[in-house]
Amino acid sequence: MTHWIARRRPNDPVRAKQVSSTARIVFGLVLLAGLVGMTYAQVRLDVPYVPTPQDVVDRMLDMAKLTRDDFHIDLGSGDGRIVIAAARRGARSRGVDLNPTRIAEANENAKKAGVTDRVTFVLGNLFEQKIGEANVLTMYLLQSVNLQLRPRILAELRPGSRVVSHAFSMNEWEPDEHVNMNGRNIYLWIVPDKADGDWQAESGGRKFTLTLKQSFQKLTGSARIDGRSSPVDGRLIGNAIELATDLGSGQTVLRGQVKGDAIEGDNLRASRS
Repeated sequence: MTHWIARRRPNDPVRAKQVSSTARIVFGLVLLAGLVGMTYAQVRLDVPYVPTPQDVVDRMLDMAKLTRDDFHIDLGSGDGRIVIAAARRGARSRGVDLNPTRIAEANENAKKAGVTDRVTFVLGNLFEQKIGEANVLTMYLLQSVNLQLRPRILAELRPGSRVVSHAFSMNEWEPDEHVNMNGRNIYLWIVPDKADGDWQAESGGRKFTLTLKQSFQKLTGSARIDGRSSPVDGRLIGNAIELATDLGSGQTVLRGQVKGDAIEGDNLRASRS
């Protein structure tokens, strides 16, 4: 094609028309390729907009025990109703959405509600937003999106942070609370601290070795005391740890707080081996 264009006569209108038509076809193909790529990206990243009923919004924030001391992020914030409801409770709140129309609508709704001093709406891809500063995170996304976010939630949010999802779970990470409200499922997770590994522990004057394995908030393992090993079953709620085991005088429930490489409590003290 390039060779043919180079040899054409400058004043030949027929050939000029052919070149123009060819250029339009090439431009159209390039534009179509770009649109196809953009459409694919939107399908891959976007979540259909379906508003959450207000009574469900209120229940989500109730389950999160949201207070004015919290910083809240809503992923896929739509018209801003969850963000605005959080701000009305006194919290600082941020919404993230990919759709500029929804962002404009949310800002207008926040203005009408008189909470613009406590809310921010960010236009962007939720996978690229920092979430670690939040201690309350709400979502009404898709199951697949929840699972993509799960590693970041566990890695970036501080222990004790509350995560509430409308409709969709996080598979084997079982919720700490689950309610069904008029056919709508709402799930709450409390981000657990890390307690897996070996600990040198003491309870009631008895010294023993704890070996813990962690799967999300669930703990299993063993307690070894006086040459004898007993199974351990427990869980974490944030950094609060509770373990059930037999230290030689029947089943005992041990409780404490994980504080880095130490556990401190009324009947359990431990440090990592």
